[in-house]
Amino acid sequence: MDFETVLYERNGFIGIIRLNRPERMNAVIEQMYLDIRAILAEARHDANVRNLIITGSVRKSPKGDKQAFCAGADLKKHAAGDRTPWQKREYILLAHETTRMIYEFPKPVIVAVNGPARGAGTEMALNGDFLFMADTASIAFPETGLATCVGGGATCLLPRLVGSMRARELIYTGRIVLGPEAVDMGLALKSVPVEQLMPEVLSFASVLAEKAPISLTLTKELIRQGPNRDMETVLLTESEAILACMNTEDWREGISSFAENRKPTFKGR
Repeated sequence: MDFETVLYERNGFIGIIRLNRPERMNAVIEQMYLDIRAILAEARHDANVRNLIITGSVRKSPKGDKQAFCAGADLKKHAAGDRTPWQKREYILLAHETTRMIYEFPKPVIVAVNGPARGAGTEMALNGDFLFMADTASIAFPETGLATCVGGGATCLLPRLVGSMRARELIYTGRIVLGPEAVDMGLALKSVPVEQLMPEVLSFASVLAEKAPISLTLTKELIRQGPNRDMETVLLTESEAILACMNTEDWREGISSFAENRKPTFKGR
C-alpha cells in the first residue's frame, strides 16, 4: 500500500508505520490521519500482522540526519486560518477518531519515539500499549502555551501512567521530558541511544509476535477495561476469555508443545 504522508511495511509478523513528512518534522495534517486510519483498518484484519510499530521517519541532510517522531499539528496550516468553524470541528473529530483507533487496535501497538514528540504526536504515542524512546528524544504538551487544549485522551491516559499531580505538571507547564526521565516517571518502558531504538523495538515486537495472537487480543481488551471494575466482573470476564482461548487450535498447540518440550507455533486460530 502506498500513502501520501506515511510509509508502511511488514517485517515478518510486525507492521511498521513511519510518519513521513520529515521536512515538517512529521507534523500532522488531515491526510496523515486518513493514512494512519487506512492502515489500522487494514492491519486489524490481516492475520499476518500480529503487532504494530509506530515511529517517525528521518530527514536526511548533508549536515546530518534529523530525527523526529511528530512535531504535533502543522501550525503553518493552522495559522493560514482557512478553516471554517465546521472544518475545525471535523479536524478535531478526525484526530480523535485516529487516536481512538490506535487505542482500540486489537493487537499490541509499540510506539518508538525517535525524536521530538509534541502535542498530537505525544497524544498518538500515549495511545499505544508500549512506549520506547531514544535517549535524545523528547515528549511535551505545548498546548497551554499556544492557547489550546490537549486532546487524544491525554487527560485520561497520562494520569494513569504518571499519576494525577505529575500529569497536571506536564500538561500545565508544557515542559520537555527526555527519554531517560520518561522511563523514570513511568511514561516510557525503555530509553536507549537512538541508533539502538529500532533494533530494540523490533526485538521486543518479535517476542510478542511469537505469542498466541488470540490470547494477546483478549488480554489487551481485559487490561483496556481498566482497574476500577469490581472483582466479580473481573473474574467473570477473565473466565470467558480463558474459555475462549481453550476452544482455539493455538491452545491445543500450546499444551502439546509444553508436553513435548518444544517451542510452540501459533497460527491465530
